[in-house]
Amino acid sequence: MDTKDILVQKSFGAWKPNIYLSNLAMAYYEEPTYAHKRLFPVCPVQLPSGYFYTFSKADLARDNVRRKPDYGSVAPAVMGLSDDSYSCHVDQIIIGLDKIITLAYQRAGAAGSADPFRARVKTITEQLALHQEIEFAKNFFNAGVWSNEWTGAASTNVAQKKFTKFDNSDTDPVAFFDACMIDIRREGRRKPNKLALGVNTFAALKNNPFIKERIKYSGTTQNPAVVNESVIAQIIGVDEVVVLDATYNDAGVGQAENMQYVCDKNGALLLYAPDTPQIDEPSAGYIFTWQLNGGDYIAVDTFDGEGGTHTEFMEAIIAYDMRKTSDALAMYFKDCVG
Repeated sequence: MDTKDILVQKSFGAWKPNIYLSNLAMAYYEEPTYAHKRLFPVCPVQLPSGYFYTFSKADLARDNVRRKPDYGSVAPAVMGLSDDSYSCHVDQIIIGLDKIITLAYQRAGAAGSADPFRARVKTITEQLALHQEIEFAKNFFNAGVWSNEWTGAASTNVAQKKFTKFDNSDTDPVAFFDACMIDIRREGRRKPNKLALGVNTFAALKNNPFIKERIKYSGTTQNPAVVNESVIAQIIGVDEVVVLDATYNDAGVGQAENMQYVCDKNGALLLYAPDTPQIDEPSAGYIFTWQLNGGDYIAVDTFDGEGGTHTEFMEAIIAYDMRKTSDALAMYFKDCVG
């Protein structure tokens, strides 16, 4: 076929070029919603395992000052000191790349995710972030992790650590969180500054009448009042509210996909943690990261496959330890909605 024949065929829709679009590709990469680094500070470490000091809260919080006796001195104050440990384990992912197929894309000038090499780089980055979010859910945002755990119920029972669920129109979550923050401030000597919410918990708080009542006169026709993360943070009295809305496929390879939320949809976590690692500053938890690649805890490499396969593999390893460091600085709430 010459150029004229192709134009005729195209006019009837009978001719379709065998080439992929270079400016469009369908890829269900997650939006940048991974929350693990927003809630707990990342602490880089040079060794895969080690120890850190913990000063006794009981000794620091006790009034050890005494009246000096005449001609004598008071007994030395006790300064208790213990240690805790971390241990970073290495996780790995490998993705293959067919060099022959890639050649066609390179010659066509494929852009974005249509470029096989670039697509695999992005996929590895996405996979590592998703894996850490799943580990975050297991280590921090889960029932049975924190010693101070409350359960949603039809009515409040403080002795049994039960609270009225947030989708109950008669419950005031602001008053409840106020009481919880007072308890954490007493036990942990810090006011909680972050609140993590499962998607159902966030939806229930957005529609709770006690919260909506506090903002109903703050809107205008052009700018109506909206309950979002920032508004809830201001009402509750924390620096940041983080909604845990990352998703993943819970099915194995070859099985029908089973899309789920990574974190408990009906959970909530109230905590104190600094934004960055601090000396002489407590935190409910830390993410220890072993620096594998200079100043990074993620190392990416490529290597060729066996001879004659014309394949290339991309590998990434990551080393970290998500560790709870203070039960006194967090409360977990399960079954927040019915």
